[in-house]
Amino acid sequence: MLADLGEQSGDIALQCSETVGFLGEVNRRIQGDAAHLERLQSHMARLAASQGESVAAARELSHTAERAEQIIADGHDVIGLSLGEVAALVDHVTGLEGHLRQFLSVIEAVGDVSGQLGAIARQTRLLGVNAAIEAARGGEATQGFAIVAEEIRRLAEQAGESSASVATKLGQLDQDARRLIEGVEDNILRGRDADAHIDQLRLRLAEIASLVTQFGERSGAIVGCTDAADREVAALRQGLTEFGRSARESTARVDAAREQLEGLEGMANAMLNTAAHGPQVTRNSRYIAMAEEGAEEVRGVIGAALRDGSLSIDALFDTDYRRIDGSDPPQYLTGFTQFADDMLRAMLDRHSAQDSAVIGCCLIDMNGYLPTHVNARCQPQRPGERLWNMEHARNRQIFMNDQTRRALDGASDFFLFTYRQDLGEGRYRALRSVFVPLVFAGRRWGLYEVGYLI
Repeated sequence: MLADLGEQSGDIALQCSETVGFLGEVNRRIQGDAAHLERLQSHMARLAASQGESVAAARELSHTAERAEQIIADGHDVIGLSLGEVAALVDHVTGLEGHLRQFLSVIEAVGDVSGQLGAIARQTRLLGVNAAIEAARGGEATQGFAIVAEEIRRLAEQAGESSASVATKLGQLDQDARRLIEGVEDNILRGRDADAHIDQLRLRLAEIASLVTQFGERSGAIVGCTDAADREVAALRQGLTEFGRSARESTARVDAAREQLEGLEGMANAMLNTAAHGPQVTRNSRYIAMAEEGAEEVRGVIGAALRDGSLSIDALFDTDYRRIDGSDPPQYLTGFTQFADDMLRAMLDRHSAQDSAVIGCCLIDMNGYLPTHVNARCQPQRPGERLWNMEHARNRQIFMNDQTRRALDGASDFFLFTYRQDLGEGRYRALRSVFVPLVFAGRRWGLYEVGYLI
């Protein structure tokens, strides 16, 4: 009956161990999700801040659009008046051409009159010369007439000079007027081009006014969308906060359940271990005997080496774990590692091969360090393959769990516990192990373990 109770306790411990491992994985995932959630909440906080800035920017944009629309409307009126004045000025400049051409006609008419005056002056001068000749012939009787004739001739000369001066000035005026007309004609051409540009400018202003109106409409739509998005972001942020609180509560509950199961596992393991120390034979008895035999052989090999000096006590108890560069998971070397590989690994393989249920035999020091293991668990590590290394390169690594710690710290000839073998990344394998204490020179070195599946 005690044996049956022990076996049932072992089964309970096994189930508890598997359940605790499952809960541990669930808790690890929840914690990972919680960490992702915290990062997401951080992103949401920044998004909310950005969204707030977007809302403010959208509203400012809408306000700016309203102001721009008003400014464009006012400016359109002012520019329209200015363009009207420019157009009137262009029309006025265009009209100057006719006036200038009339002025040329007047100049030409005056030139004709000046020419006629010049001709009259020449004829008068000729008449004065003839009158002077005739007065000379008349002698004293025509002396008064000679004076008149001389005066006529003098006046004719002055009239001729004045006519010539007027003609010169009229010619210069004609040239200036023609140059002015050429400039006016060029300005007229430019004015006509300006009329076309003014029409295009009016069209562009109308288009700008239309675009500003559309911009204002779109700004209003943007404000509506950003306000709606702001409400959605606030709701999402609140939902994430509630979800985060729920995740934390779930993590706490899972932790509490895991702790309770670990306590139950410890009690079941204590009952299993107590039953294993009874006189009855159980399915664990074979593995207990294997563990005791293996531990005794290890004691003999190490004891002989200590006596013949091939292994020093300092090397055996060396805890200066020197990490092997590039190892992942980390592997370490001590003064005992090479001796264990050379003198104990083959023995571990031989003992492990005695039963197909045995996962492996190994040595564990007081800190959980495995100096060597069976060959199947002592493979060279593969770079970048952490999970594979965790399972197939377990030698030279450090492992620790509650049951191993209990066996290391406990006082008994052996310990029979169910526990979870850590395979990395939340992976576990529930198995049963017999731990036999190893003592050398009166000092507790660690344990000899036989792990097997039931």
